[in-house]
Amino acid sequence: MRMTRNLIFILNKVPVIKEKLFSQKYLLYTNVTISISLSALGDVLEQHYEILKNEWDKWSLNRTRNMALSGMSIGIVCHYWYKYLDNRLPGRTINIVLKKVVIDQLVCSPLCITMFFLTLAILEKSTWTELKDEIIKKAHKLYIAEWVIWPPAQIFNFYFLPNRYRVLYDNTISLGYDVYTSHVKHDNLIHNARNN
Repeated sequence: MRMTRNLIFILNKVPVIKEKLFSQKYLLYTNVTISISLSALGDVLEQHYEILKNEWDKWSLNRTRNMALSGMSIGIVCHYWYKYLDNRLPGRTINIVLKKVVIDQLVCSPLCITMFFLTLAILEKSTWTELKDEIIKKAHKLYIAEWVIWPPAQIFNFYFLPNRYRVLYDNTISLGYDVYTSHVKHDNLIHNARNN
């Protein structure tokens, strides 16, 4: 009986918590926390898969931490990007939505991919040359995947969702993409470990 009352109490608080978390006052923190969490989860899933395939010996906390921090930088970018885009192109007509999707793919996608590699290069203490080489070798794989995944997802995002839920939606859709970004980023490490 007591457990039932506690559960009912918690369920009654969910709308209040949701409203607070997605209020303008806390939205940046909520978006960044969601981005960190799901980027880390994507890496954990990818590492688990690599371990099952005997491509990786054991789970790397440093790798997951770095992927989470890259999610933080991208979460910040996306938080402000969506605000900017909605201020510049207000409305939800199909014409406005399609303009937002194209601009998002041409501006924000390359920016987020660059932020991803730049954040990881800083955390991994890579040289400028190593960063440039990695972007040249790997960024196109992520950008091609972006064009497959995001235009349909963003049509839904821009047409149906209020701004405050956009980063949450993005990160939910992006979980599979985060697994792929972790794979692309660490693919050379897997091949090097296999050859040693």
